[in-house]
Amino acid sequence: MKELFILRSISGAGKSTVANMITHHVFEADQFFYDEDGNYRFDASKLGVAHETCRLNTEKAMSNGAEIIAVANTFSTEKELNPYFKLAMGYGYRAHSLIVENRHEGKDIHRVPEEVKERMRKRFSICL
Repeated sequence: MKELFILRSISGAGKSTVANMITHHVFEADQFFYDEDGNYRFDASKLGVAHETCRLNTEKAMSNGAEIIAVANTFSTEKELNPYFKLAMGYGYRAHSLIVENRHEGKDIHRVPEEVKERMRKRFSICL
């Protein structure tokens, strides 16, 4: 059975680290913001495009038959999860939504301000 792991949490919790431990087919909206030299250049006005690119890259990996795929984004609401569950169903993947706990003192490589992380915490819902 093909597997899709959806890793959820606030910024700096370690989603990327866990995703890369699971598979080399890892997709994140943050990947959109790296330039050709590997510099991270976040632009909030392009966040929608970044998430759509992440979804499209995930779908492409599914259409190419990747056995295990991990997507690491905040996914703070059920609405954000639904497109990935639909992809999984459409391509015959078993989907797993995993919440990543911060176990490394919140070392956030993207330097997200604490007030932004607090807004994330308030939006975060556990979807059962």
